[in-house]
Amino acid sequence: MLTGPTRLEVWGDPIDHSLSPRLHAAAYARLGWDWTYGRRRVDAAGFAAEVDGLDASYRGLSLTFPLKAAAFAAATTRDRPAELTGAVNTIVLTGGERRGFNTDVGGIVADVQAQGVTTLDRARIVGAGATATSALVALAQLGARTVEVVARRPQAAHALAALGERLAVAVSVAAVETVATASVPLTISTLPGGAALDAQAAARLAAGGGLLYDVVYGHWPTALATAWQQAGGRAVDGRGMLLRQAVLQIRAFATGAVTEPLPDEEDVVDVMRSALMGD
Repeated sequence: MLTGPTRLEVWGDPIDHSLSPRLHAAAYARLGWDWTYGRRRVDAAGFAAEVDGLDASYRGLSLTFPLKAAAFAAATTRDRPAELTGAVNTIVLTGGERRGFNTDVGGIVADVQAQGVTTLDRARIVGAGATATSALVALAQLGARTVEVVARRPQAAHALAALGERLAVAVSVAAVETVATASVPLTISTLPGGAALDAQAAARLAAGGGLLYDVVYGHWPTALATAWQQAGGRAVDGRGMLLRQAVLQIRAFATGAVTEPLPDEEDVVDVMRSALMGD
């Protein structure tokens, strides 16, 4: 385990709603680590100055909206998910380096597998923003070779189609208003929680069946989740993703990599899950 600094923070704007301090505090207490994890409101314009102003007591940072692109630019090294997505949500400060990671990808993969979807050949993404990029990389890791992206602005999905070529995934794009019903085992929704969604389009998507994995957790149920449940399908929120990506963050903060499990990791995960669910 890396030794030295013990301070960590989550940054974003807004940031008061973040559940990360609850998750990390629970994990550190279970592990017996004397680490502190705070929060700081930082916008994209002020990010570089804030990072440059950190003293030697800081071990690392978690980054949320709107800082993932700025964190990517600030990182001196990046893992492959970060390079593929152009987004960093974790920075480890060690040896004068800023090691950048995208743990959202691994968080999606781990939680989708926990929901019983361990492999698939086709899937759908609803939304074409930054989170959709991580979702596409996650789907590729799960084995998907064809992915339909359903977007309110189809032109915004061009970057996803290009990324699909790098991942050997055939990406097609459909407009929300004209999407046709098609059966897929997994749909990942990356729409913001308050996003309006046409009821007929939601019903057509829900008719495709399979699991709806909605990354939203603060505005539940979303309009799409409601449509899914009305159609008799199963919809889950993004708290599991939040939990699993936080586990990968803590691995990175502890060892400088995401591959080495934490001591008694399953017990740590249980404690974090209880803290997240308010048990």
